[in-house]
Amino acid sequence: MAKKITLPLNDEILKDLKAGDNLLLTGVIYSARDAAHKKMVEALDQGKPLPFDIKGATVYYMGPSPARPGKVIGSAGPTTSGRMDAYAPRLIAEGLKGMIGKGLRSKAVKDAMVKHKAVYLGAIGGAGAIISRSIKKADVVAYEELGAEALRRLEVEDFPVTVVNDIHGGDLYEEGKARYQVKAG
Repeated sequence: MAKKITLPLNDEILKDLKAGDNLLLTGVIYSARDAAHKKMVEALDQGKPLPFDIKGATVYYMGPSPARPGKVIGSAGPTTSGRMDAYAPRLIAEGLKGMIGKGLRSKAVKDAMVKHKAVYLGAIGGAGAIISRSIKKADVVAYEELGAEALRRLEVEDFPVTVVNDIHGGDLYEEGKARYQVKAG
């Protein structure tokens, strides 16, 4: 049974989440990929504010396809999270609490999640059309020149994700591999 979570995330919510938990997120998330992440970290390095309040925020690693007539957004599937690993520890240190994508995360990102209390959530790759049904509103917030990779504010309802990395060091991918290891001897 999925846990219903109202965003934004905070330490009280995060302490009860464990790797493997299925969640349905409702509230505001932001979508950004590597080009937008690079711009955000450059802004921080220059002492400039980010185009949104990162404290408690959740970022979805996604660049949508164009919306069909009458739709809020096009297909909205996750992209490979490792492409954001160079930027994620800095954003986590600034207050980012959630990241949504697909694939493995680096040790540096996992360490930052434990240190600063943030989670990595997996979305189902290949299900972008289905996921887009949970997105009720989508607006470009910044970096419009990046096209599909612009920073967007998304209002979501019952957005389906699974906790991959929790604040306690739990890692669903590692736990899954260990469960199916053949024991020698």
